[in-house]
Amino acid sequence: MSGLEPFGARLRRAMDERGPLCVGIDPHASLLAEWGLNDDVAGLERFSRTVVEAVADRVAVLKPQSAFFERFGSRGVAVLEKSVAEARAAGALVVMDAKRGDIGSTMTAYAESFLHKDAPLFSDALTVSPYLGYGSLGPAVALARENGAGLFVLALTSNPEGGEVQHAVRSDGRSVGATMLAHLAAENTGEEPLGSFGAVVGATLGDLSTYDLDINGPLLAPGIGAQGATPADLPGVFGAAVRNVVPNVSRGVLRHGPDAVALRDAAERFAEEIRRAVTPA
Repeated sequence: MSGLEPFGARLRRAMDERGPLCVGIDPHASLLAEWGLNDDVAGLERFSRTVVEAVADRVAVLKPQSAFFERFGSRGVAVLEKSVAEARAAGALVVMDAKRGDIGSTMTAYAESFLHKDAPLFSDALTVSPYLGYGSLGPAVALARENGAGLFVLALTSNPEGGEVQHAVRSDGRSVGATMLAHLAAENTGEEPLGSFGAVVGATLGDLSTYDLDINGPLLAPGIGAQGATPADLPGVFGAAVRNVVPNVSRGVLRHGPDAVALRDAAERFAEEIRRAVTPA
């Protein structure tokens, strides 16, 4: 065991203390240009450092999108390693948005890259894809448990293409997305105050009352801001499970850079709006 408290418990505390906001770190080329930065490793490093220094000491979660770092090769991955370490040192939990999914020893290797306590890219949680079958995630589940980390499993995503897989109905009459939620509920059985195995559920999907979102785990909710959802939409989408929602905002915060004070103010505004929306009157 790593000695780390389980991810779910650490996340619950961070959400209660800092507000339930996840800020994405998505240094894509157009955003680098908006910040007046070159689309190179130096621009990547400046962007990431600015975001971490501005908000990592005040938001619950930071979520770097690994692809935007990987496209620069080993030097980009080195920037990602440093960003993860500095964000965690400042008190934020880091969800690595890598959406890994495979089988057997390959899935084990992916898990070891992000979920082993001694890995350079060790993160508090990892996004994963279950569409080689939920059981294929077994190595990641086991390593996350061993190291006090967590997973966010793609279940009901905000992209329109996702429906052809996630809404498909199995022979038992249950949709694929609902099946993933049921697997996660089983993983989290008996965990307090919150399980460590969460789902990715889009905030733009409207009424989800036909799905059982009460998985006793966190619900990572992309779609706030640039994709059209607002904090006020969250109770209508997530219902009674809204207290466990971790809304992700990327461009809505990042477009205020490169000024650190403006980034910080934007993050604090979103955190307060979300806190008001999800707190019972």
